[in-house]
Amino acid sequence: MHEPNIPIDPVADLVDVLDLKRISETEFVGRTQWMPHGRVFGGQVLSQALTAAQQTVQEGRNVHSLHSYFLRPGDVKKEIRFSVEVLRDGRSFSARRIHALQDDVPIFSMIASFQDPDSGIEHQDQMPQGVPKPETLPSAIEILGSLDHPAAKYWSNARPFDIRHVEEPLYLKPANPRTSNQMIWFKTLSALPESQRLHEAALAYASDYSILEPILRQAGLFWAHPGLSSASLDHAMWFHRPAKADQWLLYVQESPSSQGGRGLSIGKIFDQQGSLIATIAQEGMVRIPEAS
Repeated sequence: MHEPNIPIDPVADLVDVLDLKRISETEFVGRTQWMPHGRVFGGQVLSQALTAAQQTVQEGRNVHSLHSYFLRPGDVKKEIRFSVEVLRDGRSFSARRIHALQDDVPIFSMIASFQDPDSGIEHQDQMPQGVPKPETLPSAIEILGSLDHPAAKYWSNARPFDIRHVEEPLYLKPANPRTSNQMIWFKTLSALPESQRLHEAALAYASDYSILEPILRQAGLFWAHPGLSSASLDHAMWFHRPAKADQWLLYVQESPSSQGGRGLSIGKIFDQQGSLIATIAQEGMVRIPEAS
């Protein structure tokens, strides 16, 4: 566990990490952010890959879905090169394949699809009712800010998002009752620039936070559980409606199954007006010593 490298302004650091250096029409380079265990945060490489793809798609044609695999742990001490393959540019849709590489070895692969604005039939799942307002819930810094531990310092001070659990959080101890459902409120700590593409990338970044927690919650586990090993395996995301990542969003999460050292979680993100913004699915590896 390395000593934390806490950015002075985590939101400015997020904007900077999403500002990729273009080295050709379809090649980009991005820096990495410090993480307690030395592995690149999945949400970082996911959002950077989306940003790289966005740069090769005409303005106004926005992402509507992405499907990705985390292939290898990334090293936070090394830059990441993003290679974008143009699969299709049609009248309304574009498709891109993106590989993220370190030392010319792929650590992440994604296909993303983009669409021009269009009209059509509409319906959506409803936002849960009676959820406590985010302002009434404790932030991570209130829960963990006094702890002198690298992971606690990262969770409370380095993340660019204010994350507030509706249920009891799983940082340091298991929660009761055991359940495979949870909800969190989240938004960036300060305002983001007015760019729909940036907000989409920021939403992708945050979508990797806490998505595996319903699996831990159901099993009576927590992030500081001795010997716990977890990693994102794949990540799918569908963008339904525009959202502002710097305004409160409700992330409703559930896990329908865990087995074989893996667990599946599904998430739905709503804005405060009740609009369904995005749907997420992720399978992750979750292992503990006594279960191996």
